[in-house]
Amino acid sequence: MTATTNAKQKLCFVIPSLNGGGAERILINLANHFSQLNYNSLIISLNKSCPAYNIDKEVMVFNLTDRKSDSMAFRLYYIFQMFFKLLFIVYKEKPAYVVSFITSANLWAGLAATIANVPYIVSERTSPARSLFKLNYLNRALAAIIYKHAAAIVVSTKGIGDSLKNNRAFSKVSNIKLIPNALSQFEPVSPKEIHPRKFVLGVGRLTYVKGFDQLISAFGAAKLRDTDLLIIGEGNERAALIDQIKNLGLTEVVFMPGSRVNLQDYYSQAELFILPSRNEGYPNALIEAMSFGCPPVAMNCDFGPSEIIQNEHNGLLVETGNILALTNAIIRLSNDFELKKKISANAKRINQTNRVQIIFKKWAQLFSVSTLYEAQLFPKLTKAT
Repeated sequence: MTATTNAKQKLCFVIPSLNGGGAERILINLANHFSQLNYNSLIISLNKSCPAYNIDKEVMVFNLTDRKSDSMAFRLYYIFQMFFKLLFIVYKEKPAYVVSFITSANLWAGLAATIANVPYIVSERTSPARSLFKLNYLNRALAAIIYKHAAAIVVSTKGIGDSLKNNRAFSKVSNIKLIPNALSQFEPVSPKEIHPRKFVLGVGRLTYVKGFDQLISAFGAAKLRDTDLLIIGEGNERAALIDQIKNLGLTEVVFMPGSRVNLQDYYSQAELFILPSRNEGYPNALIEAMSFGCPPVAMNCDFGPSEIIQNEHNGLLVETGNILALTNAIIRLSNDFELKKKISANAKRINQTNRVQIIFKKWAQLFSVSTLYEAQLFPKLTKAT
């Protein structure tokens, strides 16, 4: 582990792992973005993992532990190994800020940054009820102290911030900053047809919280004659979902081709995008689909959909867990061409509100580098003014 020697400002990003997921994608995009703007970006993955997304070669990556056993003795060994490696890197590199994503990383990064006397920013990417509030009393009290002394607690939706402040342990925090996710950058859309028939699209990890079982049930009940359902992603619910498809007699119209790197082609060719999640943080797939003008239908779960979709304007929102309502929304938007056209046009406006330049400037302001950021991103404009 060698420290960088030039005078560039350093930003250190910490996350539990670099496996696929929305938080991992956003963190990697941030590290890449600021590296391209002449900062030194370091990514620290607490657990050894293969990055699911491209990391620029200029970004330094550290994998702290490679867990080979879950026994209690080894678990303690890995914890000590991980923390002292983390502390060593932070102390030696002395970044301008340590930025961590996801509760477990927030706690360790906050402790290491405090000991190393380095400012830190924590970020909650999903409902605290699924993460932070599940900690035992002592860990929750520790988290409250760490979060209170952070330079900022970044949340992707107002709902996450409100949920945090409504909890007794975090009721006095005053450093919450709302920064939604930036749109991912995609390769150009291919003119090649990716599916022989019209299709409705779902994208995400095949896990219970993503609710694809609800989507399969709703799609089957909709009985669309000439339209298939494609679900892009992988996860531990694959076998259960395949069984559900077979039991409902939908094997000829519902397909799960796995993960795909050319999501832009699916978004651009889909008739509708469906978000059937039981819980979210800030659904990247939803804003990605909208950026291509794919009309969305979303269950109004905690958190994100209601802060992205204005019902009947740039998408349709249905009650969480209401499969009948989801079925009716799919039927309605499939058959109402004018509504579908209006929603498609309005959905594309997400390209303005969530574009990288706007969202990452908010992060730059947290790092106190917004003037330098604007000079590098818009050099001609900065000189003119």
